[in-house]
Amino acid sequence: MLAINSTSALTKYNVLNFGAKPNGKTDSTKAFLMAWKAACASADSTIIYVPKGRYLLGSMAFQGGCKSPQIIFRIDGTLVAPQDYRVLGKSTDWLSFEGVNGVSILGGALDAKGPSLWACKASHSNCPSGATTLSFTNSKNIRIRSLLSLNSQMFHIVINGCENVNVQGVRIIAAGNSPNTDGIHVQFSKNVNIIKCSIKTGDDCISIGPGTKNLWIEQITCGPGHGISIGSLAKDLKEEGVQNVTVRNTIFLGTQNGLRIKSWARPSTGFVQGVRFMDSLMRNVQNPIVIDQNYCPHNLNCPNQVSGIKIKDIIYEGIRGTSSTEVAIKFDCSPKNPCTGIRLQNVNLSYLNKPAQSSCSNVRGKALNLVRPESCI
Repeated sequence: MLAINSTSALTKYNVLNFGAKPNGKTDSTKAFLMAWKAACASADSTIIYVPKGRYLLGSMAFQGGCKSPQIIFRIDGTLVAPQDYRVLGKSTDWLSFEGVNGVSILGGALDAKGPSLWACKASHSNCPSGATTLSFTNSKNIRIRSLLSLNSQMFHIVINGCENVNVQGVRIIAAGNSPNTDGIHVQFSKNVNIIKCSIKTGDDCISIGPGTKNLWIEQITCGPGHGISIGSLAKDLKEEGVQNVTVRNTIFLGTQNGLRIKSWARPSTGFVQGVRFMDSLMRNVQNPIVIDQNYCPHNLNCPNQVSGIKIKDIIYEGIRGTSSTEVAIKFDCSPKNPCTGIRLQNVNLSYLNKPAQSSCSNVRGKALNLVRPESCI
């Protein structure tokens, strides 16, 4: 990972000098893009400084191909989206970085003003799908530190096609019933670390898509939300696998799921292998441990085929706490491609101070040491 030089050695670009206004009312989009252009063209390591205040910003794409080997966004203020959700709603992303190398985002808050769009979706009227708050695509050596993402329209943070990404000390906040507001989504990326984050949202706290390799997740508090999920997979026939994922020291509070792997029941070349779920505390979680290879939310347009995703070498170790439903461990695997090498070790989950249950279909593996509920493997 890139070490950040002392800020005194960096060439500094203050967005106020490019015409940004910290009043939350004047559109500062152009000023931010001009600051980026200047930093990008510099041969030095650079810092784009956003002082205290609120900055009204529309959809922005920060393009790579920069001369500067390192660009740091140092944000002491809050970036705010337009009040009218339709302005951002028709864009895919609010703040997107494309093909960049050595970019860091330090501090600051991103307020995407999502609730009005969520309300539109809840009333089933004709609504735009909404924008991801912050996305990095085809980028390398990225750091996101001490950032607050508030009320995203859709996903909060997306890491897509990236390499060497470090996300640390990030806070994510959205209502528990906000639709499709995944906290951090990773796909087609390798060597990604997500550490010491607090995520409260309406969908997966962290979702892991196809093509993810060498992902390290540690010290995450999740809830409300749908847990930490690998998938959904088998969206396409030809799909890249997910491999070498470690999730450790996590706390789930009142979430819909804890540790989940999910795939649609249809043919696919995809796979999940080499996953370690370690040291998780569950508090009142509906499905603490779940593999669902018949994933079909709301039972609408289900493929009703057999999942081609091959799931193997998955370890659950040191998982403890309480389930809010009777079945605390559920392995619903593919009849064509049973889950193999599933290992439960030191698992202790209860339901209303009573023993919980486990449910297995098409799964092979072993249980070691204490495993409660009693293993059905």
